[in-house]
Amino acid sequence: MRRTLLKTIALGLSGALISLPALAQKTPVELEFYYPVAVGGPITKIVDDLVDRFHRANPDIRVKSVYSGSYQDSIAKALTAQKGGTPPQVAVLLSTDMFTLIDEDAIVPFDSFVKTDEDKAWFQGFYPAFMANSRTGGQTWGIPFQRSTIVMYYNKGLFKTAGLDPERAPGTWDELLDYAGKLTKKDAGGRVTQWGLQIPSGGAFPYWLFQALTTPNDTLLMNEAGNEVYFDKPAVIEALQYWKDLAYKHEVMPKGTIEWGTTPKDFLEGKTAIMWTTTGNLSNVLNNAVFDFGVAPMPKARRGGSPTGGGNFYIFKNATPEQQQAAYTFAKWMTQPENAASWGIATGYVAVSPAAWETPAMKAYVEKVPAAAVARDQLAVSVAEFSTHENQRVTKLLNDNLQAVLTGTKEAEQAMRDAQREADRILRPYK
Repeated sequence: MRRTLLKTIALGLSGALISLPALAQKTPVELEFYYPVAVGGPITKIVDDLVDRFHRANPDIRVKSVYSGSYQDSIAKALTAQKGGTPPQVAVLLSTDMFTLIDEDAIVPFDSFVKTDEDKAWFQGFYPAFMANSRTGGQTWGIPFQRSTIVMYYNKGLFKTAGLDPERAPGTWDELLDYAGKLTKKDAGGRVTQWGLQIPSGGAFPYWLFQALTTPNDTLLMNEAGNEVYFDKPAVIEALQYWKDLAYKHEVMPKGTIEWGTTPKDFLEGKTAIMWTTTGNLSNVLNNAVFDFGVAPMPKARRGGSPTGGGNFYIFKNATPEQQQAAYTFAKWMTQPENAASWGIATGYVAVSPAAWETPAMKAYVEKVPAAAVARDQLAVSVAEFSTHENQRVTKLLNDNLQAVLTGTKEAEQAMRDAQREADRILRPYK
Protein backbone atom coordinates (compact mmCIF):
# COMPACT_ATOMS: atom_id res chain seq x y z
CA MET A 1 0.00 0.00 0.00
CA ARG A 2 2.87 2.36 0.84
CA ARG A 3 4.39 1.67 -2.60
CA THR A 4 1.04 2.43 -4.28
CA LEU A 5 0.73 5.69 -2.32
CA LEU A 6 4.25 6.82 -3.33
CA LYS A 7 3.50 5.99 -6.97
CA THR A 8 0.28 8.01 -6.83
CA ILE A 9 2.14 11.01 -5.33
CA ALA A 10 4.86 10.74 -7.95
CA LEU A 11 2.32 10.64 -10.77
CA GLY A 12 0.52 13.61 -9.24
CA LEU A 13 3.72 15.65 -9.04
CA SER A 14 4.62 14.72 -12.61
CA GLY A 15 1.24 15.85 -13.81
CA ALA A 16 1.53 19.09 -11.85
CA LEU A 17 4.92 19.83 -13.41
CA ILE A 18 3.58 19.14 -16.89
CA SER A 19 0.69 21.53 -16.27
CA LEU A 20 2.91 24.40 -15.07
CA PRO A 21 2.87 27.43 -17.40
CA ALA A 22 5.54 27.30 -20.06
CA LEU A 23 7.03 30.57 -18.76
CA ALA A 24 7.86 29.03 -15.38
CA GLN A 25 9.81 26.20 -17.01
CA LYS A 26 11.56 28.37 -19.60
CA THR A 27 15.21 29.21 -19.04
CA PRO A 28 15.65 33.01 -18.93
CA VAL A 29 17.40 34.64 -21.86
CA GLU A 30 20.82 35.73 -20.64
CA LEU A 31 22.41 39.02 -21.67
CA GLU A 32 25.90 40.29 -21.05
CA PHE A 33 25.74 44.07 -20.72
CA TYR A 34 28.86 46.23 -21.07
CA TYR A 35 28.54 49.47 -19.17
CA PRO A 36 31.26 52.16 -19.05
CA VAL A 37 32.12 53.73 -15.72
CA ALA A 38 33.53 57.10 -16.78
CA VAL A 39 32.07 59.75 -14.45
CA GLY A 40 32.51 60.05 -10.69
CA GLY A 41 29.86 58.96 -8.21
CA PRO A 42 28.08 55.75 -7.25
CA ILE A 43 27.13 54.99 -10.84
CA THR A 44 27.48 51.22 -10.55
CA LYS A 45 25.03 51.07 -7.66
CA ILE A 46 22.51 53.12 -9.64
CA VAL A 47 22.88 50.79 -12.64
CA ASP A 48 22.60 47.71 -10.40
CA ASP A 49 19.39 49.03 -8.87
CA LEU A 50 17.88 49.66 -12.31
CA VAL A 51 18.88 46.20 -13.53
CA ASP A 52 17.33 44.62 -10.41
CA ARG A 53 14.09 46.45 -11.11
CA PHE A 54 14.23 45.28 -14.73
CA HIS A 55 14.61 41.66 -13.55
CA ARG A 56 11.51 41.96 -11.36
CA ALA A 57 9.53 43.32 -14.29
CA ASN A 58 11.02 40.84 -16.80
CA PRO A 59 11.75 37.51 -15.07
CA ASP A 60 12.36 35.82 -18.43
CA ILE A 61 15.51 37.91 -19.03
CA ARG A 62 18.69 37.94 -16.91
CA VAL A 63 21.18 40.76 -17.41
CA LYS A 64 24.79 40.40 -16.28
CA SER A 65 26.38 43.83 -15.96
CA VAL A 66 30.05 44.07 -16.87
CA TYR A 67 31.63 47.36 -15.77
CA SER A 68 34.09 47.85 -18.57
CA GLY A 69 36.09 50.93 -17.58
CA SER A 70 36.19 54.20 -19.49
CA TYR A 71 34.35 54.73 -22.75
CA GLN A 72 37.64 54.12 -24.58
CA ASP A 73 38.25 50.91 -22.62
CA SER A 74 34.70 49.77 -23.30
CA ILE A 75 34.75 50.15 -27.07
CA ALA A 76 38.17 48.46 -27.21
CA LYS A 77 36.93 45.53 -25.12
CA ALA A 78 33.70 45.23 -27.09
CA LEU A 79 35.51 45.15 -30.45
CA THR A 80 38.14 42.72 -29.15
CA ALA A 81 35.37 40.43 -27.94
CA GLN A 82 33.58 40.89 -31.28
CA LYS A 83 36.64 39.73 -33.20
CA GLY A 84 36.99 36.79 -30.81
CA GLY A 85 33.38 35.76 -31.42
CA THR A 86 32.18 36.56 -27.87
CA PRO A 87 30.89 40.14 -27.85
CA PRO A 88 28.32 41.36 -25.35
CA GLN A 89 24.75 41.22 -26.51
CA VAL A 90 24.04 44.80 -25.45
CA ALA A 91 26.26 47.70 -24.40
CA VAL A 92 26.27 51.38 -23.59
CA LEU A 93 29.05 52.95 -25.65
CA LEU A 94 29.67 56.47 -26.85
CA SER A 95 27.14 57.78 -29.34
CA THR A 96 30.19 58.74 -31.43
CA ASP A 97 31.18 55.06 -31.70
CA MET A 98 28.26 54.50 -34.08
CA PHE A 99 30.26 54.69 -37.33
CA THR A 100 33.02 52.49 -35.92
CA LEU A 101 30.56 49.82 -34.79
CA ILE A 102 28.81 49.90 -38.18
CA ASP A 103 32.12 49.64 -40.07
CA GLU A 104 33.10 46.65 -37.90
CA ASP A 105 29.74 44.99 -38.69
CA ALA A 106 29.28 44.65 -34.92
CA ILE A 107 25.75 45.96 -34.36
CA VAL A 108 22.24 45.80 -35.78
CA PRO A 109 19.79 48.70 -36.20
CA PHE A 110 16.82 49.00 -33.86
CA ASP A 111 14.27 49.62 -36.61
CA SER A 112 13.29 45.98 -37.20
CA PHE A 113 12.34 45.51 -33.53
CA VAL A 114 9.85 48.38 -33.61
CA LYS A 115 6.49 46.77 -34.42
CA THR A 116 3.63 47.94 -32.22
CA ASP A 117 2.12 51.40 -31.90
CA GLU A 118 3.58 51.56 -28.41
CA ASP A 119 7.03 50.68 -29.81
CA LYS A 120 6.70 53.43 -32.40
CA ALA A 121 5.64 56.04 -29.85
CA TRP A 122 8.68 55.20 -27.70
CA PHE A 123 11.00 55.09 -30.72
CA GLN A 124 9.94 58.54 -31.90
CA GLY A 125 9.94 60.13 -28.45
CA PHE A 126 13.60 61.09 -27.98
CA TYR A 127 15.01 64.59 -28.30
CA PRO A 128 16.06 65.19 -31.94
CA ALA A 129 19.46 66.54 -30.82
CA PHE A 130 20.28 63.17 -29.25
CA MET A 131 19.18 61.28 -32.36
CA ALA A 132 21.71 63.16 -34.52
CA ASN A 133 24.39 60.78 -33.19
CA SER A 134 22.07 57.77 -33.29
CA ARG A 135 20.93 57.60 -36.90
CA THR A 136 22.63 57.32 -40.26
CA GLY A 137 21.71 55.93 -43.65
CA GLY A 138 18.01 56.03 -42.80
CA GLN A 139 18.37 53.63 -39.83
CA THR A 140 18.65 54.00 -36.07
CA TRP A 141 21.71 52.25 -34.65
CA GLY A 142 21.72 53.57 -31.09
CA ILE A 143 19.19 54.50 -28.43
CA PRO A 144 20.08 57.50 -26.19
CA PHE A 145 20.65 56.61 -22.54
CA GLN A 146 23.24 58.58 -20.59
CA ARG A 147 23.39 61.72 -22.65
CA SER A 148 24.65 65.17 -21.87
CA THR A 149 25.62 68.59 -23.09
CA ILE A 150 28.42 70.85 -21.89
CA VAL A 151 27.35 73.47 -19.37
CA MET A 152 29.07 76.23 -17.43
CA TYR A 153 29.28 75.89 -13.64
CA TYR A 154 30.11 79.00 -11.63
CA ASN A 155 30.78 79.80 -7.98
CA LYS A 156 28.23 82.40 -6.86
CA GLY A 157 30.22 83.33 -3.77
CA LEU A 158 33.32 84.15 -5.82
CA PHE A 159 31.17 86.14 -8.25
CA LYS A 160 29.83 88.23 -5.38
CA THR A 161 33.32 88.81 -3.95
CA ALA A 162 34.48 90.02 -7.39
CA GLY A 163 31.58 92.47 -7.61
CA LEU A 164 29.66 90.41 -10.18
CA ASP A 165 25.98 89.58 -10.09
CA PRO A 166 25.87 86.03 -8.65
CA GLU A 167 22.58 85.35 -10.43
CA ARG A 168 23.88 86.24 -13.89
CA ALA A 169 26.40 84.10 -15.75
CA PRO A 170 28.39 85.47 -18.70
CA GLY A 171 26.25 85.17 -21.81
CA THR A 172 28.73 86.05 -24.55
CA TRP A 173 32.42 85.46 -25.32
CA ASP A 174 33.17 89.10 -24.49
CA GLU A 175 31.38 88.81 -21.15
CA LEU A 176 33.16 85.54 -20.39
CA LEU A 177 36.51 87.22 -20.89
CA ASP A 178 35.47 90.20 -18.75
CA TYR A 179 34.14 88.02 -15.93
CA ALA A 180 37.13 85.66 -15.99
CA GLY A 181 39.49 88.62 -15.73
CA LYS A 182 37.72 89.93 -12.62
CA LEU A 183 37.66 86.42 -11.11
CA THR A 184 41.38 85.68 -11.60
CA LYS A 185 43.31 86.46 -8.39
CA LYS A 186 47.06 86.72 -7.76
CA ASP A 187 49.10 86.95 -4.58
CA ALA A 188 51.72 89.61 -3.82
CA GLY A 189 54.33 87.63 -5.72
CA GLY A 190 52.21 87.49 -8.86
CA ARG A 191 51.28 83.82 -8.47
CA VAL A 192 47.71 82.96 -9.46
CA THR A 193 45.68 81.77 -6.46
CA GLN A 194 42.33 81.60 -8.23
CA TRP A 195 41.65 81.17 -11.91
CA GLY A 196 38.70 82.83 -13.57
CA LEU A 197 38.02 79.90 -15.88
CA GLN A 198 39.01 76.32 -16.65
CA ILE A 199 38.09 74.54 -19.90
CA PRO A 200 39.45 70.96 -19.83
CA SER A 201 41.81 70.06 -22.66
CA GLY A 202 43.45 66.85 -21.43
CA GLY A 203 42.51 63.22 -21.81
CA ALA A 204 40.17 62.03 -24.54
CA PHE A 205 37.75 64.96 -24.72
CA PRO A 206 39.50 68.14 -26.03
CA TYR A 207 37.52 67.86 -29.28
CA TRP A 208 34.25 67.89 -27.29
CA LEU A 209 35.08 71.03 -25.33
CA PHE A 210 36.28 72.57 -28.59
CA GLN A 211 32.79 72.06 -30.00
CA ALA A 212 31.51 74.24 -27.15
CA LEU A 213 33.45 77.01 -28.90
CA THR A 214 32.88 76.12 -32.56
CA THR A 215 29.12 75.64 -32.12
CA PRO A 216 28.54 79.13 -30.64
CA ASN A 217 30.80 80.45 -33.43
CA ASP A 218 28.21 78.98 -35.83
CA THR A 219 30.35 76.34 -37.48
CA LEU A 220 30.34 72.53 -37.63
CA LEU A 221 33.32 70.18 -37.57
CA MET A 222 31.92 67.35 -39.73
CA ASN A 223 29.06 66.31 -42.01
CA GLU A 224 26.18 63.97 -41.14
CA ALA A 225 27.63 61.09 -43.18
CA GLY A 226 30.81 61.12 -41.10
CA ASN A 227 33.08 61.19 -44.14
CA GLU A 228 34.04 64.88 -44.26
CA VAL A 229 35.53 67.35 -41.75
CA TYR A 230 35.85 71.13 -41.73
CA PHE A 231 38.82 71.78 -39.48
CA ASP A 232 40.35 74.54 -41.61
CA LYS A 233 37.26 76.76 -41.83
CA PRO A 234 38.00 80.35 -40.70
CA ALA A 235 35.37 80.16 -37.92
CA VAL A 236 36.99 76.97 -36.56
CA ILE A 237 40.44 78.57 -36.49
CA GLU A 238 38.95 81.68 -34.86
CA ALA A 239 37.38 79.55 -32.11
CA LEU A 240 40.68 77.80 -31.41
CA GLN A 241 42.54 81.11 -31.28
CA TYR A 242 40.01 82.40 -28.72
CA TRP A 243 40.59 79.30 -26.59
CA LYS A 244 44.36 79.77 -26.68
CA ASP A 245 44.13 83.51 -26.00
CA LEU A 246 42.22 82.91 -22.77
CA ALA A 247 45.44 81.47 -21.32
CA TYR A 248 48.30 83.07 -23.26
CA LYS A 249 47.00 86.58 -24.03
CA HIS A 250 44.45 87.30 -21.33
CA GLU A 251 45.88 85.00 -18.62
CA VAL A 252 42.50 84.10 -17.13
CA MET A 253 43.02 80.34 -17.54
CA PRO A 254 46.05 78.07 -16.91
CA LYS A 255 48.45 77.63 -19.82
CA GLY A 256 49.03 74.16 -21.21
CA THR A 257 46.79 71.14 -20.69
CA ILE A 258 43.94 71.27 -18.17
CA GLU A 259 42.94 67.76 -17.14
CA TRP A 260 39.36 66.57 -17.56
CA GLY A 261 39.30 64.60 -14.31
CA THR A 262 40.75 67.28 -12.02
CA THR A 263 38.70 70.24 -13.26
CA PRO A 264 35.64 69.45 -11.06
CA LYS A 265 37.98 69.01 -8.08
CA ASP A 266 39.55 72.42 -8.76
CA PHE A 267 36.09 73.96 -8.96
CA LEU A 268 34.94 72.36 -5.71
CA GLU A 269 38.13 73.54 -3.97
CA GLY A 270 37.69 77.12 -5.18
CA LYS A 271 40.77 77.05 -7.43
CA THR A 272 38.65 78.17 -10.39
CA ALA A 273 35.50 80.30 -10.34
CA ILE A 274 34.06 78.94 -13.61
CA MET A 275 34.40 75.53 -15.23
CA TRP A 276 33.04 73.98 -18.40
CA THR A 277 32.19 70.29 -18.13
CA THR A 278 29.44 67.76 -18.70
CA THR A 279 26.04 68.09 -17.13
CA GLY A 280 26.81 64.52 -15.98
CA ASN A 281 28.87 66.15 -13.20
CA LEU A 282 25.83 67.91 -11.75
CA SER A 283 25.19 65.31 -9.03
CA ASN A 284 28.87 65.35 -8.10
CA VAL A 285 28.81 69.14 -7.67
CA LEU A 286 25.44 69.09 -5.88
CA ASN A 287 26.70 66.54 -3.39
CA ASN A 288 30.12 68.05 -2.73
CA ALA A 289 30.00 71.84 -3.21
CA VAL A 290 30.13 73.74 0.09
CA PHE A 291 29.14 76.95 -1.69
CA ASP A 292 26.21 78.16 -3.76
CA PHE A 293 26.75 77.59 -7.46
CA GLY A 294 24.99 78.28 -10.73
CA VAL A 295 24.72 76.41 -14.02
CA ALA A 296 24.42 78.19 -17.35
CA PRO A 297 24.48 77.39 -21.09
CA MET A 298 27.47 78.01 -23.30
CA PRO A 299 28.15 81.72 -23.91
CA LYS A 300 27.41 82.98 -27.41
CA ALA A 301 29.70 84.25 -30.11
CA ARG A 302 27.30 84.27 -33.09
CA ARG A 303 24.68 81.91 -31.59
CA GLY A 304 24.11 79.63 -28.63
CA GLY A 305 24.74 75.91 -28.49
CA SER A 306 26.78 72.96 -27.36
CA PRO A 307 27.55 69.51 -28.68
CA THR A 308 25.59 66.68 -27.19
CA GLY A 309 27.59 63.90 -25.58
CA GLY A 310 27.40 60.61 -23.75
CA GLY A 311 26.38 57.04 -24.44
CA ASN A 312 23.81 55.04 -26.40
CA PHE A 313 22.49 51.52 -26.15
CA TYR A 314 23.69 49.22 -28.96
CA ILE A 315 22.55 45.68 -29.85
CA PHE A 316 25.28 43.36 -31.14
CA LYS A 317 24.95 41.36 -34.32
CA ASN A 318 26.43 38.10 -33.00
CA ALA A 319 23.66 37.76 -30.41
CA THR A 320 20.97 35.15 -31.06
CA PRO A 321 17.57 36.44 -32.27
CA GLU A 322 16.19 35.76 -28.76
CA GLN A 323 19.02 37.73 -27.17
CA GLN A 324 18.60 40.61 -29.61
CA GLN A 325 14.90 40.79 -28.80
CA ALA A 326 15.72 40.68 -25.08
CA ALA A 327 18.34 43.42 -25.56
CA TYR A 328 15.72 45.56 -27.28
CA THR A 329 13.33 44.96 -24.37
CA PHE A 330 16.08 45.97 -21.93
CA ALA A 331 17.01 49.17 -23.80
CA LYS A 332 13.36 50.11 -24.15
CA TRP A 333 12.65 49.51 -20.46
CA MET A 334 15.72 51.47 -19.31
CA THR A 335 14.64 54.50 -21.37
CA GLN A 336 10.98 54.57 -20.41
CA PRO A 337 10.03 58.04 -19.10
CA GLU A 338 9.94 57.05 -15.43
CA ASN A 339 13.27 55.21 -15.62
CA ALA A 340 14.93 57.92 -17.72
CA ALA A 341 13.76 60.45 -15.13
CA SER A 342 15.11 58.48 -12.16
CA TRP A 343 18.41 57.96 -14.00
CA GLY A 344 18.71 61.67 -14.74
CA ILE A 345 17.90 62.64 -11.17
CA ALA A 346 20.41 60.18 -9.74
CA THR A 347 23.28 60.99 -12.11
CA GLY A 348 22.86 64.46 -13.58
CA TYR A 349 22.63 63.18 -17.14
CA VAL A 350 19.89 64.69 -19.30
CA ALA A 351 16.69 62.62 -19.32
CA VAL A 352 16.48 61.64 -22.98
CA SER A 353 12.83 62.31 -23.85
CA PRO A 354 10.38 65.17 -23.27
CA ALA A 355 8.03 62.64 -21.66
CA ALA A 356 10.60 61.96 -18.93
CA TRP A 357 10.56 65.64 -17.99
CA GLU A 358 6.78 65.49 -17.58
CA THR A 359 6.91 62.77 -14.91
CA PRO A 360 5.99 63.87 -11.37
CA ALA A 361 9.43 62.89 -10.08
CA MET A 362 11.28 65.01 -12.63
CA LYS A 363 8.97 67.99 -12.20
CA ALA A 364 9.58 67.90 -8.45
CA TYR A 365 13.33 67.60 -9.01
CA VAL A 366 13.49 70.59 -11.38
CA GLU A 367 11.53 72.66 -8.87
CA LYS A 368 14.13 71.76 -6.25
CA VAL A 369 17.18 71.93 -8.58
CA PRO A 370 16.42 74.37 -11.43
CA ALA A 371 19.98 73.92 -12.74
CA ALA A 372 18.97 70.46 -13.99
CA ALA A 373 16.88 72.07 -16.74
CA VAL A 374 19.74 74.10 -18.23
CA ALA A 375 21.15 71.25 -20.32
CA ARG A 376 17.65 70.20 -21.42
CA ASP A 377 16.84 73.71 -22.61
CA GLN A 378 20.19 73.95 -24.42
CA LEU A 379 19.20 70.94 -26.56
CA ALA A 380 17.17 73.28 -28.77
CA VAL A 381 20.44 74.74 -30.11
CA SER A 382 22.73 71.74 -29.65
CA VAL A 383 24.53 69.83 -32.41
CA ALA A 384 25.81 66.29 -32.86
CA GLU A 385 29.01 65.38 -31.05
CA PHE A 386 32.00 65.04 -33.38
CA SER A 387 31.95 61.61 -35.01
CA THR A 388 33.29 60.18 -38.28
CA HIS A 389 34.31 56.92 -39.85
CA GLU A 390 37.68 55.86 -38.42
CA ASN A 391 36.49 57.90 -35.46
CA GLN A 392 39.27 57.09 -33.02
CA ARG A 393 42.00 57.96 -35.53
CA VAL A 394 40.38 61.19 -36.68
CA THR A 395 39.49 62.27 -33.15
CA LYS A 396 43.03 61.61 -31.91
CA LEU A 397 44.36 63.63 -34.83
CA LEU A 398 42.12 66.55 -33.88
CA ASN A 399 42.93 66.23 -30.16
CA ASP A 400 46.67 66.17 -30.81
CA ASN A 401 46.51 69.36 -32.85
CA LEU A 402 44.27 71.13 -30.35
CA GLN A 403 46.69 70.26 -27.55
CA ALA A 404 49.63 71.41 -29.65
CA VAL A 405 48.04 74.86 -29.85
CA LEU A 406 47.09 74.95 -26.17
CA THR A 407 50.63 73.97 -25.13
CA GLY A 408 52.12 76.61 -27.40
CA THR A 409 53.88 74.33 -29.89
CA LYS A 410 51.69 75.20 -32.91
CA GLU A 411 49.73 78.17 -34.16
CA ALA A 412 45.97 77.70 -34.53
CA GLU A 413 45.84 78.08 -38.31
CA GLN A 414 48.73 75.69 -38.96
CA ALA A 415 47.34 73.08 -36.56
CA MET A 416 43.92 73.05 -38.17
CA ARG A 417 45.36 72.91 -41.70
CA ASP A 418 47.55 69.98 -40.66
CA ALA A 419 44.57 68.22 -39.10
CA GLN A 420 42.41 68.84 -42.18
CA ARG A 421 45.00 67.43 -44.58
CA GLU A 422 45.52 64.23 -42.58
CA ALA A 423 41.79 63.72 -41.89
CA ASP A 424 41.03 64.05 -45.60
CA ARG A 425 43.53 61.27 -46.27
CA ILE A 426 42.01 58.97 -43.62
CA LEU A 427 38.42 59.57 -44.76
CA ARG A 428 39.02 59.34 -48.52
CA PRO A 429 37.94 55.63 -48.73
CA TYR A 430 34.54 56.47 -47.20
CA LYS A 431 33.50 59.06 -49.80
